[in-house]
Amino acid sequence: MPSTTPPPASTITVANALREHFANVVLPMWRGPGFNLALQLPYEALDATGGEPLPAQRYRAMACARQLFTFAQAGDMEHAQVLFDSLTRTFRDTDHGGWFYSVDALGAPLDTTKDLYTHAFVVFACAEYARRSDNLDALKLVHSTTALIQSNFAADGDLFNAALNVDFSKVTATPLQNPLMHLTEAWLAACQATRDNVFGAALRRLAEAVARHFVHAPSGCIAELPIGASGNRLEPGHQFEWYWLVGQAGALFDGTGLTETLARAFAFAQQHGVDSNNGGVCASLDEGGNVSDATQRIWAQTEYLRALACHDDPAVRAALPQQIARFQRCFLHDQGWFECKTSSGEVARADMPSTTPYHLATAYAALPVTAESGAGT
Repeated sequence: MPSTTPPPASTITVANALREHFANVVLPMWRGPGFNLALQLPYEALDATGGEPLPAQRYRAMACARQLFTFAQAGDMEHAQVLFDSLTRTFRDTDHGGWFYSVDALGAPLDTTKDLYTHAFVVFACAEYARRSDNLDALKLVHSTTALIQSNFAADGDLFNAALNVDFSKVTATPLQNPLMHLTEAWLAACQATRDNVFGAALRRLAEAVARHFVHAPSGCIAELPIGASGNRLEPGHQFEWYWLVGQAGALFDGTGLTETLARAFAFAQQHGVDSNNGGVCASLDEGGNVSDATQRIWAQTEYLRALACHDDPAVRAALPQQIARFQRCFLHDQGWFECKTSSGEVARADMPSTTPYHLATAYAALPVTAESGAGT
C-alpha cells in the first residue's frame, strides 16, 4: 500500500472537486428525479439531462443495492433506510430464499433468476449499511445471504456458479470472473462490518480458487472466463479493480499468488489498455494485449483512478492528478456524467444508469483527502 507521505496539494484539490460534483450534482439526481416515489425504488437510468427517468421497464435488485451502498456511504441514512426497506420488501424471494434479479414496472417479479452478482451486491450493500447504521436486520442479511451463496451457488474447485433458476435446482451459468470479484468485494466489506473470521476464511479460499482458475499466466491478468475457455478476454478495468481489492485484503491473501499476479496485471492493463493520448481505459483486450473493444466506459476510468491512488510505487501514483483532471474533463458535466465514450471522445451512451454512482463513490473514497474536510470517508 502507499506510503504515509502526504499527497501533493494539487492532488487533493482535484480530488475534492470530484467529491463536490458528486455531492452537489450526482446524489441529488437520485434523491429526486431518479427515484420512483410510488415504488420507493431508483429508476434504472436518467436521460442525458439528468432531469427525467427513462421509461421504466424493470427494476433490478443489484441497482437498488448499489444505491443503498452509495447513500449509506454518503451518510444519508434516511434515504439509505428507504432503500434498504425497498430492497428487502421488493426483491426477496420468500418462497425459495435468496433474491430475484428484477421486478417489472409495477414491482412484480420479472426475472426470477438467482444471480450471484446480485446476491454479492446484497451482501456488500447490507454490510456497508449495517456498519454505518447498526441495523441488526441488515447484519442478519449479510450472514444469511452469505450462507445461501455458500450452500446453493457452490461449484467445483471452491468456485461459485454465476446463476441458477428460481428454486436453485438448475445451474444456468457456470463460474465467471465478474460475480466472483464482486463476491470478494462483498466479503471484504462483511469482514469490516462484522469482524467475523468466517468471512476471512471464505475470502482466502475464494482467492486461491480465482488464482487457480482465472489467472492468465502470460500477463498476470484475471480473465473474464476460466482459463482455456474459447473467446476469453481481459478487461483492464477489472485488473485495476482487482488490484484495489487485493490491496485491501492485505495479509489475508498472502500465499495465494494474487498479490504478485495483480502487480503484473496492473502494468499490463496500463500499458495495453490505457490510451496514451487521452488516458481513457478501453473496455477489453484479447489475450495478446490487443484492443478488442475500444469503448471507454466510465466505471473503468474510476477503477483506474482508484488503483493509481493505492499503488505502492510513488512514480505510478504521481500520474494521479493528471488522470483525475482528464477524467473530470472527459466524463463529468454539469448535469451528471457521460456513461460511455468512443476512443475518439464521442459520446457512445448519453443516459445515466443508477448503478454508476456506486463506481464514483468507491473511487472518490480512495482518493487523497485533507483531514479537515472529512470527505471520502
